[in-house]
Amino acid sequence: MKDYTQAYRDQSIAEIDREELILKYTPMIKYIAQRLLSRLPPHVSIDDLISSGIIGLINAVEKFDASKNVQFKTYAEFRIKGAMLDELRALDWVPRSIRRKINELEKTYSALERQLGRPAKDEEVAEEMDISLDDFYKLLDETKSVTFVDLDLLRQNKPEINGFSGLSEELLGTSNDPFSNLAMSQVRDLLAQAIDNLPEKEKLTVSLYYHEQLTMKEIGEVLGYTESRISQMHSKAMYRLRNQLKKSLA
Repeated sequence: MKDYTQAYRDQSIAEIDREELILKYTPMIKYIAQRLLSRLPPHVSIDDLISSGIIGLINAVEKFDASKNVQFKTYAEFRIKGAMLDELRALDWVPRSIRRKINELEKTYSALERQLGRPAKDEEVAEEMDISLDDFYKLLDETKSVTFVDLDLLRQNKPEINGFSGLSEELLGTSNDPFSNLAMSQVRDLLAQAIDNLPEKEKLTVSLYYHEQLTMKEIGEVLGYTESRISQMHSKAMYRLRNQLKKSLA
């Protein structure tokens, strides 16, 4: 006869583990929301980000597979960020005027770097856009809230993936589809190569921000620049990376 008592106990243990994981990693939601909010317009509510982040964490707890050899913290962070970015996309928070400026900057970087065969300098981009260097820096400041490598770019090249969370599993190599895992490992390699080709200060900024988890202000203190200038370096790096990925994945 089946031991239903033992089965109930096992289920209770699983529920306790689930609750402990949610409680342990809940503070990470606010931390991620605050880092993301620092690059967003004032009208975006941190409460909306935290609410979506909670859903992301619950999904991470429910779908985490320890046999995939990925740390739960890493998996949860992808899920939480993914849920927040999906919320932002649903809100359509980027004004059309900013989108136009972003497209103009992207096209200018792409055309110049294709023509020059190297990363374009600030002065060259400003001249190509027929604006002063000061106006160029102001333009970077205006568009900084959107200058992260948008994974929609990868989704467009993998239409079978529905939603950011599924894509996160691909990037982490936790998908059950070996062909998808192979494709996304190639994307990771392309991204690593694109980062390696960045100008040195931009490469260091990207490394300190995404790998070491420093804030823009902290990076400025390390490199001896203002927080605003570090933010501009980050924006330039993101334009270059998006162009490289688009070119490689076209």
